[in-house]
Amino acid sequence: MPAAAFESLTVDAEGLPLHVRQRGPQGTPAVLFLHGWLDHSHGFDPLCEHLPGSWRTVLLDFRGMGQSGHAGPGAAYHLSDHLLDVEATLDGLALPAVHLVGHSLGGIVALAYAAARPERVLSLTLIESLGPSGGPAAGALQRLRGFLDDSRRPPNRKRYPTVEAAAERLRQANPTLSPDAALLFARHGTRRTSEGDFAFTFDPRHRRRFGQGYDEAQWLALEAAVTCPVQLLRGTDGLSPAPELLEARLAALRTLAAPPRFFEGGHHVHLEQPAAIADAIAAFVAGASAGPATEASSS
Repeated sequence: MPAAAFESLTVDAEGLPLHVRQRGPQGTPAVLFLHGWLDHSHGFDPLCEHLPGSWRTVLLDFRGMGQSGHAGPGAAYHLSDHLLDVEATLDGLALPAVHLVGHSLGGIVALAYAAARPERVLSLTLIESLGPSGGPAAGALQRLRGFLDDSRRPPNRKRYPTVEAAAERLRQANPTLSPDAALLFARHGTRRTSEGDFAFTFDPRHRRRFGQGYDEAQWLALEAAVTCPVQLLRGTDGLSPAPELLEARLAALRTLAAPPRFFEGGHHVHLEQPAAIADAIAAFVAGASAGPATEASSS
């Protein structure tokens, strides 16, 4: 029997409309998926085909991405704003607590939200994600200068003659992205303009550099505050911090359920191995739903 279709909803984030897709509103457990930078919720579609139909599955488009509203004139996008997106989604759907699954940026947001709101996160699955790249303290001044320089440049929304051309541009930026995955992102992440060509729906201001970021000590403190079970899923050819940085970040996660699991693929491994990643998520969520979190033996 085919899985039920997703319904599109809008939730309010202090006046900013956020696009949410939901399947199985009466189902359990509730699992919220958070996408990566400049992506959108449809990036989880192949994965969702292999998830239990009994779940309440929720997919969010972050502000300024997908079909969600863009920040107003003069505003910028910060990591903390995306935590507001998560909270607005939970409040708007009357969800007291959820299992969070995040890819890349979505994983960073999920981890930070789990630290700030431990009572609202039942488990945490991070796909190709273990924190931001804050860099050394010596880079703080250049980061601030970069933010000011970028704010002077008008947003540039590039146009493409076809959806396929937009997909090819995605593959140029991320060569590990398969043709099918790139076309999926372009098909759901572009809009036809009044001139008849296509432009991506994300706000070009997302490309501006941040003026501030977490240093490593601050990020490790956030990781240490996470109390729910955590699993880390990585691609064999995905992104990875330097070995010493990775070791410290893994050690800071007191409730990491097991060592990171590797799957054949790159940074978008959930699109390359949707069935295997879905099985890993389903088993982990089932285990986390069965009982309270237990801290790793190294804590």
